[in-house]
Parts: sequence; structure tokens; C-alpha cells
Amino acid sequence: MQDSHTSETTQKSIETMIVSGILSAKIRPGTRLGENQLAAVFGVSRTRVREAMMRLETRGIVHVSARRGWFVVEPSAEEAIAVYEARRVVEAGLLRSMRMLTDEGCKTLDAHLNEEKSAMAAGDRQRLTYLMGDFHIRIAELSGNAIIIDILRDLTARTILISMLYQSEFHAAQSHDGHCRIFEAMQAGDFVRAAELSVQHIDEVEMGLDLTTRPDPLSELRRSLSLPPRTASSPLRKPQLQRSN
Repeated sequence: MQDSHTSETTQKSIETMIVSGILSAKIRPGTRLGENQLAAVFGVSRTRVREAMMRLETRGIVHVSARRGWFVVEPSAEEAIAVYEARRVVEAGLLRSMRMLTDEGCKTLDAHLNEEKSAMAAGDRQRLTYLMGDFHIRIAELSGNAIIIDILRDLTARTILISMLYQSEFHAAQSHDGHCRIFEAMQAGDFVRAAELSVQHIDEVEMGLDLTTRPDPLSELRRSLSLPPRTASSPLRKPQLQRSN
């Protein structure tokens, strides 16, 4: 029988692995997370899995569908706008509150930006997706504030889900340049400027979204059959696939 400490550790492990899978773009919006399968993978009871899922639901990462189970959220256009607005407030506020960038922090961010360059050179989009989101989490980690780190990690995970649904093109070079400008301002000790650049960067990313696009319920099947994703010019035509009000 698991004690309370072991149970809490297991739940956090399940949560951490699922969020990490989203941050690395390995788990996509709408992915079904079966309780039986997760219980088998983690070697725990379905009760423990359900508790972890309920915690993720409060974090806006998953939702439950009656008689169907748990699914990774597919943010709506309205939710996408709210997430980006929240990121502006949190990230700009965080940077304005900073007073200095330590040598260790400078080395951490510099090494991270070099990883971004390497991933771009290798054309590794999945790695880039992870790195582009992780840059912002790295800055939060410099604050040492665990609450801010958790908030920004969840917001970043939701941003990645949004990008997988609504981003028509992946502008890695533009995002990398934005990160470099923020880093340069931090190095110069101008955190007000760094905050302004972070808002500008988030604005640029949000502008690259097509929020008129609707999630494709057949996306998983398309990928498994090696078919190209649905484009804006190829909407669903089957009336039976549309929900009636």
C-alpha cells in the first residue's frame, strides 16, 4: 500500500511527464489519455491516475469527456487570446521585477540560445518547439520563485498546444532573434527594455496564428496514415462529423 508521500510523488510524476510531452510537442491537442494505459505505464492504480488527471484539469491542460475519458485540451481561439494575454502580464512583470542577471544566469541563457541555433541548423523542428518554449521557463527559473515557474510552465504548455492547432508556419529564426534581443537587454541590465521586448516577441508569435482555423478531429488518423494535415482550403465536408446544437 502506498503512503501519502509516495502517492503524491506518483501523481506529480504523471503530471510532469504529460506536461513535458506537451512542451516537447510529442503529445498533441486532443490526445486521449487512457486511465488503464497510464496506470499500466506508471505501475499505479487508476485512482492515482485519475487524481493526477484532475490536478491537470485544474491547470487547464486536460479535460474529461463523459463516457469517453481524459483528453489533452484543444484551446479555442478565445482561450488562445487569453493565454497570450496572460503570458504578456506574467513575463513582462517578471522581467520588470528583476534587478540583475548573474554570471550563472547569463551562462544558462547563452547556452540555451546556442542550443536553439544548433537545432535550427539541424532542422530539428520538434527540438526547436521545445527550446523555444523552454527559453521563457529558463528566465522564470532565474527568479527562484516556484509559483511563477509553475504558472509559466503551464502557460507555455498551453501556448505549444495553441501553436499546434493554429500556427500555419513555424518562424524559428524570428523567435530566436526575439530571444536574443531579450537576452541582450538583460545582459545590459535594462530589464524594463527586456520586458518591452518580451511583449513585442509574444505579439509577433500571436500574429503568426490563424485563429480562424478550426481543430481537425481527424488529425490523429491523418498522421497515422501519413496523410498531409488538413488545410484551410480543405474543410471537413461530412455533415455527420459536425455537432448539432
